[in-house]
Amino acid sequence: MDGSQNVAIADVVVGRILAISGAQITAQLDASKGLDDATALQIGTLVKTQTPNSIAYGVVRSLAIAPGSATSGAAASGPETQMAEITIIGETPVAKDGKFFAFRRGMSRSPSLDRPIYATTSADLARVYAAPSQTSVKVGVIHQDATLPAHVLTDELLGKHFGILGTTGSGKSCAVVLLLRAILDQHPNAHVLMLDPHNEYTKAFGDRAEILDNKTLELPYWLLNFSELMEVLFGARADEGSAEAAILSDMIPQAKRDHIGDPEKGIHFTVDTPVPYKFADLVRRIDQEMGKLDKNETVAPYRRLRARLAALQSDIRFKFMFGGISITDRMPDILGRMFRIPVDGKPISIVDLSAIPSEIVNVVISVICRLTFDFALWCERSVPILLVCEEAHRYAPALPDRRYDMSKHALSRIAKEGRKYGASLCVVSQRPSQLSPDLLSQCNTLFAMRMSNNDDQEHLRGAMSDSSAGLMEFLPSLGNGEAVAVGQGVTLPVRIKFKSLPEDQRPHSSTAIFSKAWDSGTEDLDYVREIVRRWRRL
Repeated sequence: MDGSQNVAIADVVVGRILAISGAQITAQLDASKGLDDATALQIGTLVKTQTPNSIAYGVVRSLAIAPGSATSGAAASGPETQMAEITIIGETPVAKDGKFFAFRRGMSRSPSLDRPIYATTSADLARVYAAPSQTSVKVGVIHQDATLPAHVLTDELLGKHFGILGTTGSGKSCAVVLLLRAILDQHPNAHVLMLDPHNEYTKAFGDRAEILDNKTLELPYWLLNFSELMEVLFGARADEGSAEAAILSDMIPQAKRDHIGDPEKGIHFTVDTPVPYKFADLVRRIDQEMGKLDKNETVAPYRRLRARLAALQSDIRFKFMFGGISITDRMPDILGRMFRIPVDGKPISIVDLSAIPSEIVNVVISVICRLTFDFALWCERSVPILLVCEEAHRYAPALPDRRYDMSKHALSRIAKEGRKYGASLCVVSQRPSQLSPDLLSQCNTLFAMRMSNNDDQEHLRGAMSDSSAGLMEFLPSLGNGEAVAVGQGVTLPVRIKFKSLPEDQRPHSSTAIFSKAWDSGTEDLDYVREIVRRWRRL
């Protein structure tokens, strides 16, 4: 290596290379120099070394004292031997005149044994974590140097799915808001659809969000496919091979043709074709068919079906699906509002699932996910859509659960095929071990926040590359709002600290403050009456 390169890297030596295996380096640390806080090594710290034509940068994966070297007391025979495992993540090529080229991932040539390991300087960190040339957004700062902003590559993040994972209380919901707000600030004509199971996010985006709750959500029954309708009608008892299913599969296409008033035009209609039909036409045809029968055993399925349809239509909780007297083809309006076309200053729509009847939440999620994929398919990438799934492990579980087969299938379809059509997925979960592997494995960028459960850590480690997996070792020690970011959405694996959100932009996800609530005691019976009124949805 020439002199100019040696001058460029002449910084604090922290150790030397003892072993090399691919991108993995074992180093013996120099414990005699009394390193200060600026150069002391921690797990996740970036260090550097020399190769014949570059400066190679690596992340400290683990620190240890070599077996047999740590002694104390009267038996002490010498200084302990401190060891570090380092993963090389990239390099900065150096020209013969000492000029540095841009940082790049990977390593063209390995360093030699016994080469020094150096602490990185602020200039090194600025070079490695420099603002990328591609479109990016700032989401926080680099943990190793809080003066350096942390950038996320927008197209790489959105084009190949991403996940935000961390235990309850780690700042996961704030990270979701921060990341989305940063993207929306830079791209005000975005199209984002969020599934919000607990009404956490409806206030976090102010007047830039279209809120779809049990009063404003419009998801008419005729938009459901046959499997979804059967699930709404019969829940866990749904059986597409039953007599009721046979009746519906025959009557629904006829009701659709009745509504358009042109049998020839509707000859291609199937039970799944998303065209309107009147509930009254469906019931009328069921009644007509039932009138032709005279045996109780043959009439029974019609009666059960008739009773269930009537019950759903009269249940106020299902008004968003079965309400409305007049039936018009509002599919363009429904999709336009859901996917923000036109944007009209509101680039994100939030579906508040907290007030949706629990027995059909899985169906609502399935319908929305299916519509997202189908819309992206038919618009041929002209309107890319981001679907944000909070608590994704609930409706795309790892273990088989018949209740969530449809929603899991719809999400997996977006995860596997959505990228080709402009449908992107953001998976948010506090339990990666309970999340479908199909979803997690398709996320090309992961923000891993504090996580102490061993099963969750193992599943997360399995979804990462070998070079990033070592960073998972210190997930339990991350502070609130900190994350390890890995994958194609960041220049290289990095520990970041997300920016703090103003109080009025924070999601409503904080833990109840018992001591404060129990000090006031202002609630009275009128308060209970109001709770009951909301409970009954009167």
